[in-house]
Amino acid sequence: MNDISNALHLDQPAGTRSTAEWQAADAAHYLHPFTDFKALAAKGSRVMTRADNIYLWDSEGHKIFDAMSGLWCVNVGYGQQTLVDAATAQLTTLPFYNSFFQTATPPAIELAELLAEVTPPQFQHVFFSGSGSEGNDTVVRMVRRYWDVLGQPERSVIISRRNAYHGSTMAGASLGGMADMHAQGGLPIPGIVHIDQPFWFALGRGDHPQPLSPEAEQASRDRFGLEAAGWLEAKILEIGADKVAAFIGEPVQGAGGVIVPPATYWPEIQRICDKYGILLVSDEVICGFGRTGNWFGCETMGFRPDLMTFAKGVTSGYIPLGGVMVGDRVARVLIDQGGEFNHGYTYSGHPVACAVGLANVRLIQREQLVERVRDETGPYLAEQFRAMAQHPLVGEAQSIGLMGALQLVKDKDTGECFDSSLSVGMVCRGHCFGNGLIMRAVGDRMIIAPPLVITREQVDELIRLIRYCFDLTLADVRQRGWI
Repeated sequence: MNDISNALHLDQPAGTRSTAEWQAADAAHYLHPFTDFKALAAKGSRVMTRADNIYLWDSEGHKIFDAMSGLWCVNVGYGQQTLVDAATAQLTTLPFYNSFFQTATPPAIELAELLAEVTPPQFQHVFFSGSGSEGNDTVVRMVRRYWDVLGQPERSVIISRRNAYHGSTMAGASLGGMADMHAQGGLPIPGIVHIDQPFWFALGRGDHPQPLSPEAEQASRDRFGLEAAGWLEAKILEIGADKVAAFIGEPVQGAGGVIVPPATYWPEIQRICDKYGILLVSDEVICGFGRTGNWFGCETMGFRPDLMTFAKGVTSGYIPLGGVMVGDRVARVLIDQGGEFNHGYTYSGHPVACAVGLANVRLIQREQLVERVRDETGPYLAEQFRAMAQHPLVGEAQSIGLMGALQLVKDKDTGECFDSSLSVGMVCRGHCFGNGLIMRAVGDRMIIAPPLVITREQVDELIRLIRYCFDLTLADVRQRGWI
C-alpha cells in the first residue's frame, strides 16, 4: 500500500470510513462537474450515503429534504424496489448488447413502444442516447440531416435562447445560452444563435417595477409573451428563413431559474415556426414524465414539437438513459428518403437502462403520478407558493406542476434586486443546506423540483423549511447591512 492509500484507508470497507476520510479521498481523486476544484478540496465535499422516498442522509447522519429530486430526475422517489428488480433481472439475462449491426434487444423495443404510447400522437419513433446532453447533440445532427435529405443543406442554423440549458457537451452547451459555459472551450460552435428568454420579471416589467394589480400584471405578462416570441421571428428574418433549420427551447427553463413563460408565448412560437417551415424542438429533459402536470411540458404549454429530447425522468435517475422522440414529419423523411444516419452511441438502447425505463414509466402510470401532480400536489404547491410571495425577501413566486421559483429581492415594494456580486442566493442556499433542505440557487432565484411522489403533508414540511431558511437569510442580509 502506498502512502496515499494508507492515509486514505483504501483497504477499509466503504461503510467504515469517516466523513473526513471520504472527503480526503474525494479531494485526491474525484473531479466534480461544474465545480471550482481548488475551492471544493479546501472545503470538503458533502457525502451522501443513503436515500428513501424524498429524503437523503449524509455521512454525518443528517436527514435532508431533497427538494430538487437529485438533479431534476428522481421523479418516483428513492427506494423503488420495482426499478431495482428490473435492473437486476436484466443484468442476469442480457447485461449488454449494442444497437449497431442491425440488432436490437427486447427492452429497447418495448420501451420504444411505451414511449410512443405516452408521448403526443405525432411521435412514433425514438432514438436512444445515454443522457440529455447526448440527446441534444443528436438533435443537431438529425435536424441538419433532415434538411440535407430534402436537398436544403443550407438550412443549418439552429436558434436557441439565452440562459437556456441544453447540456454540457460541445453541441449541447452551444445550444444552451449560458454565458459562463460559452466563455470556456470556444463555444458556441458555428451555426447556433440565440435570442432573449421569456423572463418577464427580468425583461418585461419595463418602467413599472412596483407591484401591479393582478389584472395589470397578467395583461403585462401576456403582452410580453407575444413580444418575446416575436424575437424569434426577428432573428429568422435577420438570418434568412432559408438558412434556419430549427428552434429549440425548454417548455419551462429549468436550470435557468424555473422561468415559466407567459401563456401567450409558446402558441406564438408555434405560429412563427409554422409560418417559416422551421422545425420546433422541445427539450423535455427536465419537464418530461409528469413534472408540469402533463406527461410532457409541451402539452402543458400548448405546442406541437417535431422533435423532443428526454432523459432524467425516463428512469427517474436510477440509471443513465436519454433520447429523442422523432415526430412523423422528420421520421418519414429519414426513413423513406434517407440513406444511413451516421450517428449513434455505444449505449444507445442499453438493455438494462431500457428495462429500468420500462419499469419506471409503468410505475408512473400505475401510481397515476402525472394525474396526482396535475390535480392535487401541483395546485397545492402553487397555493403555498402564493403564500410565500408575501415574505419580505420574495419579489416573484412562480410554480407549475412540481417545479417552482422564488425570486429574492432587496426591496419588495419596488422589486429592486440585490447586487449580483453579493450572491444572496448562495447565502440562502447555505442556510437551506445547513437546515436539512436541498434548494438550488440560480443567481438570486431559489428553485425547487421535488419528487413527484411528494404528499400534501410533505409539501407543508417543505414550505416550513423554506420559510425558516428565508427568515434566516433575511436576518443574515440585514446583519450584513445589505438591506
